Amino acid sequence: MTTVPLPAAEPDSLSVWPASTRRARKGDLTVSGVSLAEAADRFGTPLYVLDEAELRGRCRTYTAAFPEADVVYAAKAFLCRAVATWVRGEGLGLDVCSAGELELAVATGFPADRIVLHGNAKTPEDLRTAVRLGVGRIVIDNATEIARLATLVAPHDRQKVLLRVVPGVVAGGHKAVRTGTDDQKFGVSIADGSAQHTVERILGQPRLELVGLHCHIGSQVTEVKPYLAALRRLIGLLARIRDQHGVVLPQLDLGGGHAVAYRPGDRALDITALAARTRTELADGCRSIGLPVPRLTIEPGRAIVGPAAVALYRVLAVKHTGGRTLVAVDGGMSDNPRPALYGVRYAPRLVGRASAAGRAPATVVGRYCEAGDILAEDVPLPADVRPGDLLAVPVAGAYQLSMASSYNMVGRPPLIAVADGRARVLIRRESPADLRLRDVGV
Repeated sequence: MTTVPLPAAEPDSLSVWPASTRRARKGDLTVSGVSLAEAADRFGTPLYVLDEAELRGRCRTYTAAFPEADVVYAAKAFLCRAVATWVRGEGLGLDVCSAGELELAVATGFPADRIVLHGNAKTPEDLRTAVRLGVGRIVIDNATEIARLATLVAPHDRQKVLLRVVPGVVAGGHKAVRTGTDDQKFGVSIADGSAQHTVERILGQPRLELVGLHCHIGSQVTEVKPYLAALRRLIGLLARIRDQHGVVLPQLDLGGGHAVAYRPGDRALDITALAARTRTELADGCRSIGLPVPRLTIEPGRAIVGPAAVALYRVLAVKHTGGRTLVAVDGGMSDNPRPALYGVRYAPRLVGRASAAGRAPATVVGRYCEAGDILAEDVPLPADVRPGDLLAVPVAGAYQLSMASSYNMVGRPPLIAVADGRARVLIRRESPADLRLRDVGV
């Protein structure tokens, strides 16, 4: 077996790990003082480990960068009771996409007036729940929702709404997550006049109060420039709404999609630069057309929770075939579908055992009955990797457990929180009994 030299971005780097990560004896790592090897032994694998301090610190980075804006956590990245409690404690609002996310958040005590509901195809139950619980803002995505929502609002009440518009900006790390162009399912187009027509219809509903515009240009956006382009087009639409209807909208929501580094050397969006340049663009653009500066909302999700978690897997088998080394682990696409969906690349590493062997390219594959069940392709791992070893994958907090399934009737993994040397279960492992309870037919 050939070994390979370390790439320029050395895989032994801890640059994409939680800031609390430390090297320990025998090749182990600790996160917030908790040994990953001991956590795997205690809670089993696959296992997700969430660093509370890392998540809270990332919330504070945003509130410090955007002191004049509403920072709203995008719950679709990952939501559980603890995360809702932590982001509320750090002063963030919450963006939800369903009645399920909304009900869970409110059950933790999250103030409904600090919650935003959006989605391209909200069900009647989603809208009823949002109105019943009194969410602060509902993002209207299409003309059909206008009358549907208005009929749910009491005669003498008014529901605050935003309109999601498509600014015609191409951005995002993969075509499946580019949402700022007219050829995808979200929002109404500025370019073809749909946005202006939809604004007029909303303004004609006395039970709805249009307070602003919303856009989301994509995910894993690494540069500030696309956000500025979108912002300019939204400001232009604000001016047209003022000129045509005499209405000055007080809010603009620029969404999220801020890129994080999954591997050492990857680019991440500079949040400080985004804040500074957005602030300047908004002020200058509004001044030039005589508009008051609207209050800005941003919706980071992945950038808050993604780098705060680590996934742990146990190696079940190592196979050398077709000139490749395949390292099969006890998880895979059921708990992390992102490599299969978007071709995402991770940087797994061996933990819990010191190895003097050189690194060799290996492909980490999952246990599920799909050829595309690949977690990490052609990554450098110790050449002596063997069954029983423990692999850790950083930047595992976003769009993994939130999109997990029970494919092959395998229960979803647990999530533990680590803080100050202690670990506690936030979400328990899904058991075969859990899966059987849903099957009520004979």
